[in-house]
Amino acid sequence: MNDPKPDIIVELQNKIDTLIDRYNSLKVEVKGLNEKNEKLVSELNAANENYRELEVKYDNLKLSGSILAETENPGEAKKRVNQIVREIDKCIALLNR
Repeated sequence: MNDPKPDIIVELQNKIDTLIDRYNSLKVEVKGLNEKNEKLVSELNAANENYRELEVKYDNLKLSGSILAETENPGEAKKRVNQIVREIDKCIALLNR
């Protein structure tokens, strides 16, 4: 008579091997996705920093433009200059402590 136990063991071993192969391939895929995620986060941080720098440059350009062309909006330029002076005063006060 043919014993069904060896067939079940072979079938179980095949399924285990298949699962191990799938696990290993998924592990490699996860590692690749994690590396890609880190790269994208780094690129996003660099883009955000670049955006902040451009925003400061734009504000400075807008201020200089309003100072040069006093006819457009001198009130905004005066407010910005006063704000800068207050910030400088705060820095000087902190240095004097």
